[in-house]
Amino acid sequence: MATLLAQLGTDRLRQWLPLATLVVLVALIGVLQPTFVNLSTLLQVASDTAVLFVLASGVTFVIMLGGIDLSIQSMASLASVIVALTVGQLGYLAFPLALSVGVLAGLLAGLAHVRLRIPSFIATLAMGGVLAGTALVIARERSITLGDSERAYLTWVTGSSFGLANVILIGLVVLVLAQLLQSRTRFGRYSAAIGAGEAAAYASGVKVDRQKVIAFTLSAAFAALAGIILAGRLSSGSPTLANELLLPSIAAVVVGGTAITGGVGSIWRTLIGALLISTVRIGMTFLGINIFAQNIVFGAVLVAAVAITIDRSKIPIVK
Repeated sequence: MATLLAQLGTDRLRQWLPLATLVVLVALIGVLQPTFVNLSTLLQVASDTAVLFVLASGVTFVIMLGGIDLSIQSMASLASVIVALTVGQLGYLAFPLALSVGVLAGLLAGLAHVRLRIPSFIATLAMGGVLAGTALVIARERSITLGDSERAYLTWVTGSSFGLANVILIGLVVLVLAQLLQSRTRFGRYSAAIGAGEAAAYASGVKVDRQKVIAFTLSAAFAALAGIILAGRLSSGSPTLANELLLPSIAAVVVGGTAITGGVGSIWRTLIGALLISTVRIGMTFLGINIFAQNIVFGAVLVAAVAITIDRSKIPIVK
């Protein structure tokens, strides 16, 4: 009985620790630099969090299964290149084109994982290489700047509505859709069951391979959406546009409280994790800390978060 109560206490701590950390961090930076807690600054933090949150939301589906997707930054960069190259000729059709490429890439990565029995990190690492190479080839190894007429098609990203930047509203739509997928569909319930115990889920009749393919497809599609948003916000597409977002995206998922071993987590937790990562990054800038030190902080935070959230009963031997 005492062991059960201790476990419940630990689970509750893991659930609320990220939110408490976010509140304390914002308050601490606000004390050191009062302008950080201005409404305009907080809205800017929310805007900057949107791309990270969209990327992290997609990979959350994969991590909930106990897998990993290392191709998301390459998919986002390729999507930005596709938009930059085609929006002038195709107009709004450039966006579903980029999303379709994301769906195809995720489908192929998922099939490679489940059909060829390749570990997810190898399958997605290889797919990331293919996507990065494709982006370099079609962009001719250069950044592509959008002209005024092309940027007009991206006002749904760069504009504002109801007093909020559209990118924040896009993030809210993604939050609602992803949360519904995870909490209100069979896919979401099966994903949690597979992450908690794949063998048991398989024995109970869950089509494990199908759920995995869906998760990888969603991850790549969300990454493509993130690339489209990046192209709009930066008015350009580049084969390396999202290269620095892989570590922060995975860190956002794990820092938010989703276990890297799968089975435990939610999109809401990923939102808190993404806000934490953005607050750390922007807070460091406000406090005058070297921008190149950010990855050092993200790496340390990721190790600490994994140490807190990992379910060691699933990995009695760490390799």
